[in-house]
Amino acid sequence: MPLVALLLAACQAVPAVVQPTAAPPTTPLATPTPIAAITSPPATPPTTPTTVPPTPSPTASLQPSASPSQAPVTPTAPPTASPTAAPTLGLGTAPTGPTQEALVSRVVDGDTIVVRVGGTEHRVRYIGVDTPETVHPSRPVEWMGREASDANRRMVEGKRVVLEKDISETDRYGRLLRYVWLSEGGGWLLVNLEMLRRGLAQVSTYPPDVKYVDLYLDAQREAREAGRGLWGDPLTTLKPNRTPRPGGGGAGGRACDPAYPTVCIPPSPPDLDCPDIPYRRFKVLPPDPHRFDGDGDGVGCESG
Repeated sequence: MPLVALLLAACQAVPAVVQPTAAPPTTPLATPTPIAAITSPPATPPTTPTTVPPTPSPTASLQPSASPSQAPVTPTAPPTASPTAAPTLGLGTAPTGPTQEALVSRVVDGDTIVVRVGGTEHRVRYIGVDTPETVHPSRPVEWMGREASDANRRMVEGKRVVLEKDISETDRYGRLLRYVWLSEGGGWLLVNLEMLRRGLAQVSTYPPDVKYVDLYLDAQREAREAGRGLWGDPLTTLKPNRTPRPGGGGAGGRACDPAYPTVCIPPSPPDLDCPDIPYRRFKVLPPDPHRFDGDGDGVGCESG
């Protein structure tokens, strides 16, 4: 057999050696972490809610009783609204001092009355005013005295009045010293002050009873400026329908006798007496034809 054939036969008989293909270089794998070694993120512990204790109520009645034997709490009474203060009354508009009700049983004159209190009678002298005399035991009836008495009588006699005390209780004659008030039409009238306003009294105050002295002086000033009562002309006050002048023509054209210069009295005849004329305590000059000045002191008709 030819050599070539022998070589070919030998090659077929020997198994071929296959050279392994070189594996491409590989990156080594990281060592896997064991499952047990993997740590979970720490769990956040559950937050326990903070309980804020409720603020205790100030009302005792809302608190639970400590024990069954504890006495029940009395509920607090609701606040009472304070009453609104009444407006202050002006001085002289209403009595503000100690007072007492009385019934006027009799009027003595312009500044004195008799009242009944609890079945007992008392004489009351008006504080701070003085009116012309009409009942003085040793003095004649004075000009405007009757007018003052009449005005006082019309205001208070038989009526209920309120007597207000100042400081003193009585005067030296034992008469109660009081301001006398009348309730009229929902208001008050101070009789003492009213007599001054009408010109029927004059201010006559004695400390310490001087509560209304300023009002008194104002009222007297007003009456004087207006020519009321004591502050008026005696001729026009007593005889408002005529205005005679001494020595001139009087009513009906008759003359006024010059012996009586402050009043108008016709000359004699006829002869006149004091009850025949309306004047009292007027000036008399000689020869006094009507003999009005019985005691010769220059003042006519001092009484009666």
